Amino acid sequence: MPVPSRPQSVSAEVKVSDGLRPAEPVRTTVSALAALAGARVEAPTGTAEHVIVTGVDLRAQGIIEGDLFAALPGARAHGAEFAADALARGATAILTDDAGFALVSALGSDMPVLVHEDPRGVLGELSATIYGRPSEKMQVIGITGTSGKTTTSYLVEAALTAAGRTTGLVGTIETRMSGRRVPSALTTPEAPQLHALFAVMLEQGIDTVVMEVSSHALSLGRVDGIRFDVGAFTNLSQDHLDFHRDFEDYFAAKARLFAADSSVHAQHAVICVDDVWGQRMAEVARGAHAVVTTVATTPGVDAVWTAGPATVSPSGSQTFPLTTAEGTTLDVELRLPGQYNVANASLAVALCAALGVDPRDAVEGIAGVDVPGRVQRIDRGQDFLAVVDYAHKPAAVEAVIATLREQVRGRVAVVVGAGGDRDAGKRPLMGAAAARGADLLIITDDNPRTEDPATIRAAVREGALAVPESERGQVWEVADRAKAIADAVGWAQAGDVVLVAGKGHEIGQEIHGVKYPFDDRDVLGDAIERKVGGAQ
Repeated sequence: MPVPSRPQSVSAEVKVSDGLRPAEPVRTTVSALAALAGARVEAPTGTAEHVIVTGVDLRAQGIIEGDLFAALPGARAHGAEFAADALARGATAILTDDAGFALVSALGSDMPVLVHEDPRGVLGELSATIYGRPSEKMQVIGITGTSGKTTTSYLVEAALTAAGRTTGLVGTIETRMSGRRVPSALTTPEAPQLHALFAVMLEQGIDTVVMEVSSHALSLGRVDGIRFDVGAFTNLSQDHLDFHRDFEDYFAAKARLFAADSSVHAQHAVICVDDVWGQRMAEVARGAHAVVTTVATTPGVDAVWTAGPATVSPSGSQTFPLTTAEGTTLDVELRLPGQYNVANASLAVALCAALGVDPRDAVEGIAGVDVPGRVQRIDRGQDFLAVVDYAHKPAAVEAVIATLREQVRGRVAVVVGAGGDRDAGKRPLMGAAAARGADLLIITDDNPRTEDPATIRAAVREGALAVPESERGQVWEVADRAKAIADAVGWAQAGDVVLVAGKGHEIGQEIHGVKYPFDDRDVLGDAIERKVGGAQ
């Protein structure tokens, strides 16, 4: 698979305040966009033939001169209610539905309006066209699954860089391009921001983009209009059942990256088949007549790429053999601990091979990778292991505890909670998973958001106490997260491990709609320093 040629010129440095817009926008007529979308044009002045669009946004406050304003229906309000603001900011046209058109008409504006029964459904393709279809001029990798998306994307980015690619990264923690970092608000941005971002990346000389693709993004059309060269699947476990009807609906959302009837299905699929969901996803991809590469780390599971058992060092780093599609065995070194990271690393190397990268270069590139908030060690000179991890799903909590138990001979303390306004069904499962693995479980607040924190803690505690007493350790409840972390540190002795799970790289805690500064890594480090210094 050839690497697309890079643009000859590279634009000036992009600032976050610029809204991540390309320096040289494409000019598209409203009539051309209407024809593409199959939309009805309502043009009070008689024609939209010469009205030009150079950008698009679905937030009125994000509109700049020349934009198409996508006024979409919402759960609480219709976007067309903000059309006056969008027009004042320089919008040249509006995309909406009939209900939105009625609201816009009341303004008495002569702005052309594209009316479509499902404006969100066509927004991705329109955004791609408005920004010059940039994903078709780079190689784009989409990574989906419940756990491991972030880690796999970091590994892939490092491997591609080692192979000489100029890379972009779009993910949960950050967006990166040309060595600069842009904080991410969503795992996957909305379609207008995403295609604008791709256009900027293309101007910056980026030839390969690796991005996390959430089930929300696939369901809501945020990635519509993207051509994925390679799609990857990590695994599936319970999450987001507040958004999806059930587990099958969750699987179907992920399958949009691979299914024949999906406009965004990848040309080449790389799928971990360690679980039954991966095996099902491989069949979905084969049904789309895509090239399918399977990866397995479980003995006895048939796959094109297979990983052997890992040898783990006292520090948690590990080495394992990885057999490629050609039958060559590579010795992979990985700083990240855990069997699940063997799967993530194997998937990353196979992904790079699917793009034409020499697997040996990929293996060399991933050897030194650390991922923020993913089994991240906090060392302040203490005689016990302290770790922060993003595990916020039952399977992920269980896996990270098992990984840490392999590294230490002492006891394990786990500090964990559950997020508010999210899948309530996983809360007791989180408590049960943590209680089974910990010698001490401290249930605390995560991001309560708009819910009563005590109600969330009670559900986690119910699951923890449902585990027979002979199969679990102590269970404490400490509402204040900083105190809970300090209590775990105070409990720890030489050779023990303290795991603070759930928030990972996050730098805020949302309570009753207010986000307060809070970083588990800093709070844990400070608690350790107080203990080491004799203040605790």
